[in-house]
Amino acid sequence: MAGLKLEDALDRVIEGDCVERMRALPEGCADLVFADPPYNLQLKNELRRPDNSKVDAVDDHWDQFSGFAEYDRFTREWLTEARRVLKDSGALWVIGSYHNIFRVGTILQDLGFWVLNDVVWRKTNPMPNFRGRRFTNAHETLIWAAKSAEQKSYTFNYEAMKALNEEVQMRSDWTLPICSGGERLKGEDGQKAHSTQKPESLLYRVILASTKQGDVVLDPFFGTGTTGAVARKLGRHFIGIERDKDYAKLARSRIAEIEPADGEAIETTKSKRAEPRIPFGWVVERGLLPPGTVLQGPRKDHRAKVRADGTLVCADATGSIHRIAAHVQGLDACNGWTFWQFESNGSLVSIDVLRQRLRADLA
Repeated sequence: MAGLKLEDALDRVIEGDCVERMRALPEGCADLVFADPPYNLQLKNELRRPDNSKVDAVDDHWDQFSGFAEYDRFTREWLTEARRVLKDSGALWVIGSYHNIFRVGTILQDLGFWVLNDVVWRKTNPMPNFRGRRFTNAHETLIWAAKSAEQKSYTFNYEAMKALNEEVQMRSDWTLPICSGGERLKGEDGQKAHSTQKPESLLYRVILASTKQGDVVLDPFFGTGTTGAVARKLGRHFIGIERDKDYAKLARSRIAEIEPADGEAIETTKSKRAEPRIPFGWVVERGLLPPGTVLQGPRKDHRAKVRADGTLVCADATGSIHRIAAHVQGLDACNGWTFWQFESNGSLVSIDVLRQRLRADLA
């Protein structure tokens, strides 16, 4: 396949072999690669429930490999191309089960990827172990990796993940249901269209955590288009590669029905570390708090006066807003932006309001 311009690949489902199609993409064109590769299950016998009914297991032709050597060669090829198409600030997510994820993890490390986290997807409704000879396989593992150990930056929307989790830091074990019910795509025969369709909630968390609006998400094993569907909902671009024509057709129809939300609705909570630093002196020099303004603590029991150079003076000390806030309380440290308040129209207002105003001006 001849070289493909990025604009011709964006928001498209490209049919064909994932390695060949990735080779045709420009280098450094993707912000994120999400991969749900074949798990290499290679079931030797059919599975049956206790009532002798057959279990619809994963026995598709795309999951058939002659052995570990062939699977490893295939894995090395697609991971090599995935790394080539990633931007230097990009990252990879790959999901698998105990059948393959350890082999995939070894190879991606050999190729230079740097593992950031492994995430356990704990399924709330897993398929039971019908033979009763092993534990119920109730989870899958995701590896999140930067392109390299030397990488200076990658996207992680920490505050958004915390907000999604009721203001509690998001952990690396995610409890989510498998894809079922109305979300599961059906074929013309009424049976499930794809044996390993992932739930949108899983991709929602991955994409929200590690991309920004307008970023490009590449999925080399696109299937019925879960990655593209979620990317479109969240205002991201996608490139989907899928070799099965029926899956590709279903993916196109599914994504075409999605109406993206407006830009304001899909904004994510910014990390405080990512916000521009605003010195308190800027507030003073721009006249938002003139020298001589008296600041008070939250309970009006501490006072300090603003000086022309952006420092504060109280009865027995001078220093920064943080140092004086700590001093008057007898503490080792304190955030002066959230401690000090000024009077405005008869009410006390946090000086942090002025910091946010300056940040908005910078933006």
